[in-house]
Amino acid sequence: MVKDKSSQSPVTSPEMDPGIWSQLPEVLLERILSFLPLKNFLSLRSTCKHFKSLIFSPPFISKHSSPSSCSSLSSFLLSHPHFHYYYPLYDTILKTWRTLPLSVSPLLSCAPPGPHLLSVSHGLLCFSLPNSSSFLVYNLLARSSRVVEFPEHNFAFELLTLVSSPNGYKLFMLGSSSGSSNKAFVYDSRLHLWHQFNKVDSVLGDNFLQEGVSYHGYLYFTTPEPFSIVCFDLESGKWEKLMTELPGELTFARLVSKGDEKLLLIAGIGQHGISRELKLWELNEGNWVEIERVPQTMCRKFMSICYHNYEHVYAFWHQGLICLCCYTWPEILYYKVSRGSWHWLPKCPSLPEKWSCGFRWFSFIPKLRASV
Repeated sequence: MVKDKSSQSPVTSPEMDPGIWSQLPEVLLERILSFLPLKNFLSLRSTCKHFKSLIFSPPFISKHSSPSSCSSLSSFLLSHPHFHYYYPLYDTILKTWRTLPLSVSPLLSCAPPGPHLLSVSHGLLCFSLPNSSSFLVYNLLARSSRVVEFPEHNFAFELLTLVSSPNGYKLFMLGSSSGSSNKAFVYDSRLHLWHQFNKVDSVLGDNFLQEGVSYHGYLYFTTPEPFSIVCFDLESGKWEKLMTELPGELTFARLVSKGDEKLLLIAGIGQHGISRELKLWELNEGNWVEIERVPQTMCRKFMSICYHNYEHVYAFWHQGLICLCCYTWPEILYYKVSRGSWHWLPKCPSLPEKWSCGFRWFSFIPKLRASV
């Protein structure tokens, strides 16, 4: 609004005349809004049903589905049994903490202890729904979800891994029913079907609790001592043992993949089950080549955290960072590949002091087109 100098009465500015803007072609409006930063648009869409629907318009999806756009929302997501309906997020771009609330009805209706976050992949989150014999796959940005029923009745599962791709996603898990031995199950979102594969006891050994690492269509796992690496073909369901020789004197070993570009190994080195060093290797032409080691001061702190209970240790890749974590500690030890430096992510300020275990970190990079 401006004032006419002669009459001092308010008049409508031509630039903001509703009569002009109400006639703006739909295609042009979509194009204009597509240039908004993704974070701003996610806030704007709650003000108008029309704006909310534009998140699925071709111009908006085309502009904001690129890796560079989605990476601007990249965060570490922290899960804990006491977080029932929200999760702390650490924004790795802005270096700030946020809160991720859950708004999808199947999660909000869960009976105590509430939903449990199992796995995260390319913007999709997979929860177990207590007392419902099902999982929920959820896209936070699109606010879309799908309930996936267990493959069998009286079913017990472990080791679930969500693997998302541009063409859909797969759920891999070990499971058993009615006292039967563990078998491998794979859910294919394109077919909405579970596939059952052969027994795996002899391949993985006992008490195998690590998530699989996706690399070139396979899931890779490290086995308990004597340490080895096995892989599972997500299409054929066949198990294979990687014949590449592992480094010596390992006390524990964890795998990390940078998509389909690199397969990395981070492990403890020592004797009699006690780690004295932490080293990082890269698989190069069938051999493990050492590329880094953790500084001694950081290594000693991490070893004191897990107190030689290495089954609590896990690792993952996040936007150029190789992250090493422990279920009993609310911090992340990470390696910044571009700088060749190690750092600690500080504890979330909202965590109560009495929480001492059950911490689980995930790499969270929202994607608009990750279909459920």
